[in-house]
Amino acid sequence: MNELTGALRAVMYGGPMVYPLLALGVLALAIVIDRAVAYGRCLRLPTRMLELVETYGFRWEDLERQIAALGPHNAYGRFFKTIADNRAKPIWWVESRAGDEAGAIEKILNRGLWILETVVTAAPLLGLLGTITGMMQAFKIIGSSTLVAPTQVTSGVAQALIATALGLLIAILALFGFNFFARTQAQALDRMERLGSRLIDHIRLDQESGGAAAPAPIALAREAAR
Repeated sequence: MNELTGALRAVMYGGPMVYPLLALGVLALAIVIDRAVAYGRCLRLPTRMLELVETYGFRWEDLERQIAALGPHNAYGRFFKTIADNRAKPIWWVESRAGDEAGAIEKILNRGLWILETVVTAAPLLGLLGTITGMMQAFKIIGSSTLVAPTQVTSGVAQALIATALGLLIAILALFGFNFFARTQAQALDRMERLGSRLIDHIRLDQESGGAAAPAPIALAREAAR
């Protein structure tokens, strides 16, 4: 407890720039917790469903039962349900609806990540600003005509170092969180693209349309976004 109190006292010694830095740190932590909960809820893919989609000639009724068990907030359930509900329509229509749904899911997964990206950039800059103000205070004391005490000079230097260290620490933690969620999102969208291709191929077999395999729904959405 004493160590925690001492650490907090040292951080508060960093000057006025500590307060916006702490606000950024709290905001980044809130986004990390929110995204961790959302990703854990949205990106759960049961092994039974994965094996069913990978099975040749599966029954759509079995897939619909597993989709209903996932709930409306699951990203895979939403994506598969869009394809399953439109399977009686032409392939181009199914691809279009699946692409729209994939884009909506990507927006949900991206929510709040721009804040983490902003914190990664802003926290070191605020720390640098705190460094400049602290050094200015130290130089102001050195340049005065009165007798200078060493503790007065080191006070400004300590303020500068604390602000820099705090800004870098917050930026590093936000960077780790942003990279983790970005990678998790990319892996989930790639898996949806692959499994969506399986469902599209299954619809082609049901409709006995033949021809080359259709482009993946998410790939079409990404090309349209470009």
